[in-house]
Amino acid sequence: GNLEWLDKNKTSFLIMWRRPEEWGKLIYQWVSKNGLTNSVFTLYELTSGDDTENEEFHGLDETMLLRALQALQQEHKAEIITLDDGRGVKFF
Repeated sequence: GNLEWLDKNKTSFLIMWRRPEEWGKLIYQWVSKNGLTNSVFTLYELTSGDDTENEEFHGLDETMLLRALQALQQEHKAEIITLDDGRGVKFF
């Protein structure tokens, strides 16, 4: 369950330390714990910002971060948005 093929010919794959849903849960726990619901963050702030330096998701690959945020979006806990300089996310 922690390997995902990236192409139909099965020549490249992704090995996940955690599933996207698990990363999403960790991120949302941090948001809730710090009273940051109804806040907007850039993807950079989440993975590279000073506020997340001691969190497990700090330094997370952007592809996996987007998958985690998409999982939260499906649960209506977040919305991925387009900002002037890239993508961001608003947490509910």
